[in-house]
Amino acid sequence: MKTLTIIRPDDWHIHLRDEAVLKTTVAHCARQFARAIVMPNLVSPVTTTAMALAYHKRILAAIPEGLSFNPLMTLYLTDNTPVDEIRRASENEYVVAVKLYPAGVTTHSNAGVTGLKKVYPVLAAMEKYQLPLLVHGEVTDPGIDIFDREKIFIERCLIPVIAKFPHLRVVFEHITTKDAVDFVRQAPATVAATITAHHLLLNRNDLLAGGIRPHHYCLPVLKREIHRQALITAAVGGEAKFFLGTDSAPHEQQQKETACGCAGIYTAHAAIELYAAIFDEARALDKLEAFASINGPAFYRLPRNHEQITLTKTAWTIPGSYPLANGKLIPLFAAQKINWSLIP
Repeated sequence: MKTLTIIRPDDWHIHLRDEAVLKTTVAHCARQFARAIVMPNLVSPVTTTAMALAYHKRILAAIPEGLSFNPLMTLYLTDNTPVDEIRRASENEYVVAVKLYPAGVTTHSNAGVTGLKKVYPVLAAMEKYQLPLLVHGEVTDPGIDIFDREKIFIERCLIPVIAKFPHLRVVFEHITTKDAVDFVRQAPATVAATITAHHLLLNRNDLLAGGIRPHHYCLPVLKREIHRQALITAAVGGEAKFFLGTDSAPHEQQQKETACGCAGIYTAHAAIELYAAIFDEARALDKLEAFASINGPAFYRLPRNHEQITLTKTAWTIPGSYPLANGKLIPLFAAQKINWSLIP
């Protein structure tokens, strides 16, 4: 297959950041995706509906002329989130979910939840108002090996929450392990998962073998090859519970290439092309549309997009960097060739 036309896809998990950074991130996202779930972990986290709406306006202002793009906003869950804030969010068309970060689990997550039982009243309100919970699924216990944190989170946190709130819709975001794939498959229909391009393309050797590669460092961290293969099987198998979420996360070059580099891999520059390459390699291009354009809207109870995009199997070279505010952004596979292109 040399060309592929699909319903215009959506990104159900992306970090756009804020202020001057939006000029780069929004342009990259809007060139391919009709909608995107925007993460709320800014330097000052987006904890209220009013803050989400103000952020929404800043994103809209950054959309390049001639492109259409609908950012879908989320609230940042804290120990002190008021139940009434959930009601306000549920009444607003632009706020579609609430994000759970265990405190300290990743970038700008220090204001996150320190104990799930503290937010049970909020989860009950989310269940009542049908506002989905988006989960960064890792424990932060320093005694747990970083490669096991997702598995332990399932046992300690997800299973009890799903049992207590059986009608709460939960998205297990950026899953990285066979354990997570197996869990989502056997979980109730209220549970789904997003899968990133970089976790489909890379394993932990790509991060650590032959030297540390800071631009391959993300959280959840890359895992063993057995887990990568499980993710590929889930993504390309046409299963409705799995859908596209890039977790594209920009950092300036100097913040990545330091003694303690920031976690995050940037893929928004070529996200749908990267997914197309993955599905092509798996001989499953016919399943890309469901994964990228159908399963996500179905879970979020939103209509499918009306527009289409066309990809062609034409090689191009990813730039070595992109401008980002006053610095540089190094994208995944910088200065390397990719075999699929999005036709403008």
